[in-house]
Amino acid sequence: MAVDHQPHPRIAERAKAGPQVTRGEHMSVNGRIALFITNIVGSMWCAYAFAGLALISLPEAVKGGTASLIAWIAQTFLQLVLLSVIMVGQKVAAEASDKQALQTFKDAEALLQIEDELHRLLKVNNDLTAQIHAATCQGPANPATAKTPAATTKAPSKTKA
Repeated sequence: MAVDHQPHPRIAERAKAGPQVTRGEHMSVNGRIALFITNIVGSMWCAYAFAGLALISLPEAVKGGTASLIAWIAQTFLQLVLLSVIMVGQKVAAEASDKQALQTFKDAEALLQIEDELHRLLKVNNDLTAQIHAATCQGPANPATAKTPAATTKAPSKTKA
């Protein structure tokens, strides 16, 4: 039995586009330069280099007293080292988010295929039901308007003798 079924256009559209992930973004030259620098500064090797650079000035901060040491920790060490560590954490979180987006995309694709097949099967079922109804019933197609034999016959009345 041939069924005239047209898949939803969004299925083909999604198959062409694919999932939105961070790496797939189109960037200008400035965006690529910024990404390059971000990838370098946002690495643990850069964090280690910044920690080494900050430790060079530690002896002078210790000689300067408590206020100088606190200023060194806040202005030099934390800013240099934590900047790179936070950027590494953001990169890891973005990769996890991309993986989650890809999985959600795959799940949505599967659901769209299931729904499309269900839609096709419902059309087949409706067509078969109509054919069965036409083959077995001589009356109207709408069962709500059909009169049953029980409704047309009167129940015997009880009479007193």
